[in-house]
Amino acid sequence: MVFTLPFIAIFIGFFGARFFTTNDKRLMYLLSFSGAFLLSVTLLEMLPEVYTESRSDYGIWIMGGILLQIILDFFSKGAEHGHVHLPENLIKFPWLLFLSLSVHSLLEGFPIVDNHDVLWGVVIHKIPIAIILTLFFKRSGIQNTITWVFLLLFALMTPLGSLIANYGALDHGLLMKINALAIGVFLHVSTTILFESSKDHRFNLTKLLTIFAGVLLAYFL
Repeated sequence: MVFTLPFIAIFIGFFGARFFTTNDKRLMYLLSFSGAFLLSVTLLEMLPEVYTESRSDYGIWIMGGILLQIILDFFSKGAEHGHVHLPENLIKFPWLLFLSLSVHSLLEGFPIVDNHDVLWGVVIHKIPIAIILTLFFKRSGIQNTITWVFLLLFALMTPLGSLIANYGALDHGLLMKINALAIGVFLHVSTTILFESSKDHRFNLTKLLTIFAGVLLAYFL
């Protein structure tokens, strides 16, 4: 399940994209729900686990994850939290977008190995991102072959991270530092989703209810 669900989530998003448009409000609500859920499992599950290790340097790694995601956003133009800006009639493989998303996805694979709540947070996060990527690829005129190759490789990155965490013979301390790095990434991505998925950063009643639903589901999961 750890290796298959994140992979399947990308293709759920790909095939689900046919039911949405680029500026579809339903997609923004789905993105908000995923952001709230991911933020909740990060705070409720990952942070307590890291800080039970009685080490004082994990905060540095969490901050490092936030800074890393800011750097990745520079290259991906915010694709990790639902913003994709590609030129029209793009025919070449978008390497910068792919590499930045791959680093992000690879890190996601580490904490989900031992925590199924975080696994579901990552899966729920990936579906709307895959929908948005597919919609923007189609809008930008990217060939179907490029779209399929991109999504296939992208889908493999999180399972690859899980394989490294599970079979890479990494010591416990290093794994916890990588998890702390992932916490920083999740904090940046989820909070950005919550504030940027609304026009002028305003919250309507539907979005508020969507966010509360994501938080409650994560709490009772």
